[in-house]
Amino acid sequence: MAEWIGIGKRARRCYGFDEVALAPGRVTVNPEEVDTTWELGGKKFIVPILAAAMDGVVSVKFAIEMSRLGGVAVLNLDGIQTRYDNPDEVLEEISKSGPKEATNLIQKVYTTPIKEKLIAKRVSEIKKGKGYAALSCIPQNAERFAAIAEDAGADCFVVQSTVTTAKHIASKYKPLDLKEFCKKRKIPVIIGNCVTYDVTLELFETGCAGILVGVGPGAACTTRGVLGIGVPQVTSTIDCAAARDFYHQKTGKYIPIITDGGMSRGGDVCKAFASGADAVMIGSAFARSEEAPGKGFHWGMATSHGNLPRGTRINVGVTGNLSQIIFGPAIVDDGSQNLIGALSTSMGALGAKMIKEMHFVEIIIAPSIQTEGKIFQAAQRVGMGK
Repeated sequence: MAEWIGIGKRARRCYGFDEVALAPGRVTVNPEEVDTTWELGGKKFIVPILAAAMDGVVSVKFAIEMSRLGGVAVLNLDGIQTRYDNPDEVLEEISKSGPKEATNLIQKVYTTPIKEKLIAKRVSEIKKGKGYAALSCIPQNAERFAAIAEDAGADCFVVQSTVTTAKHIASKYKPLDLKEFCKKRKIPVIIGNCVTYDVTLELFETGCAGILVGVGPGAACTTRGVLGIGVPQVTSTIDCAAARDFYHQKTGKYIPIITDGGMSRGGDVCKAFASGADAVMIGSAFARSEEAPGKGFHWGMATSHGNLPRGTRINVGVTGNLSQIIFGPAIVDDGSQNLIGALSTSMGALGAKMIKEMHFVEIIIAPSIQTEGKIFQAAQRVGMGK
């Protein structure tokens, strides 16, 4: 698979969403009869999409609405929601800042210490609104924050960092023992992020309920540019899905993988499932919703790093409400709305009755998939030409 790129060094070719396409099979299915549900920790969800734990995407209000629509929204416990009693004031300030001031302002905003009492308060607010309370934090804060969140009635906990491994070496602090952490929890734990077969297998051994796949593909993330690290999402999803299937054959335990980032349109979502995803996590598409706290702005979780920000604030605009983005009707022509409609229609055209059958559809290398025959769209900057 690998090619020589220099003396003594080989590299393999990896693929992203824009480089592949899905080939129809011999059977088609009525899109209204396909099953898009997925399971996490024994609970079934009708929307196989999670809203990313980013401050411009998920607030208490957003999490409640996402739950009502049948999906999951993850609240960031390292962010603005737990640093400020009134996060809306801070979010308003960020949305009104100019492009040159945004990064410095965000860095400043995140220097305010986290108030642990707000963790329980946010969980309580989500539960009061009959929402599914999924919370996220970095490994360094996981032990403390998870215990507080669990006591407050949280439903799921996500331990998330730029790159996660089961073996972390550090002399200046005690690394989080992921296996012990998962063992202590009474609620499902999702761990991320990873992009390789071997690491996925090792993370499954921790007892987690799910794995996040993706390093640096997010619309507001600059990790790939700043650190040079990342694997395109189609290849990383396929590799991690292979680890999931091997682990399932070996142990009988099926642990879902969740492709995280790099998807802004329905077609990307469909390709993620064809690559082996059980669910997907999305940020930018949801940042465009009326319910999103960023008011049309979106920034990555690592933007606030004091010395080396690995994200930027981008203006995605507000295009419609959350229900439109998930279920339609779409009022834009770029594929960023009615994501479930796109998934259902794609599944029908590919002959997949359920998500797991999407894992077996044919994927082809198609470098012209975004441009073939689209000269007028590109020239007029509409549809696929935007």
